Amino acid sequence: MAIVVLGLFALQLSAQTKAYMFGLGRTNLLDTYLSPQNYYGTDLRYVAHKISEKDSTSLQHRQLFTGEVSLTKPKSEDGKQISGMVYYSYAWLWPMLNTHIANGKFRMHAGGAVDVMLGFIYNTRNGNNPAQAKLALNLSPVINADYHIPNTKLVLNYEASAPLVGLMFSPNYGQSYYEIFSRGNYDHNIVPTTIGATPTLRHLLTLDFPLFNKTFRVGYMGDYQQAKVNNLKYHARTHSFVIGMVF
Repeated sequence: MAIVVLGLFALQLSAQTKAYMFGLGRTNLLDTYLSPQNYYGTDLRYVAHKISEKDSTSLQHRQLFTGEVSLTKPKSEDGKQISGMVYYSYAWLWPMLNTHIANGKFRMHAGGAVDVMLGFIYNTRNGNNPAQAKLALNLSPVINADYHIPNTKLVLNYEASAPLVGLMFSPNYGQSYYEIFSRGNYDHNIVPTTIGATPTLRHLLTLDFPLFNKTFRVGYMGDYQQAKVNNLKYHARTHSFVIGMVF
């Protein structure tokens, strides 16, 4: 907690680059606690990305927030799933490279982040246990790079992160939420995880460009959340087009 507070204090003292984006994409959702079927549909999301640094060669403090909702259905179209997720990540990134490539400035930072995810999935077909809660805390390595295209005001940005270790809430196979919360029957519901149990990747490739005296950002966000804990499988694989503004 003290480290996060110090990081936030440092963030207030430094210059910030902020980007606010909206995303639209397709998602493939599977949660075997609710259904053995894959569900497919549309994902809408809001993305806030902030970087703070004293200068181009200093430590970066990066914040990433996403809020998303999706509506999916199986190929049989005999039901629907509604999901909502929020994700917050705070990262400390150290400079690794600061050079020129083809006359364009290239920088790369790398470090680690603390990530929190909270959300739900609701299945309209299920009478018993129609919903599943999602809660996870992770430590994740992160890389961040930007490239200023020579003789233009265009900037390419790329960022990627993957959880290495963490904790995840999950009911056990066949266990109801009534047993967990009303009867207090704990059954390995707070699960330590590693990258082997949660092979997840979140990455963002964007292009900044000037227009009407403003700077806009457009690009692709790939979000591949996966987990196998307590004999239950989960994935939410989403490909999104994102667009927004840089401040």
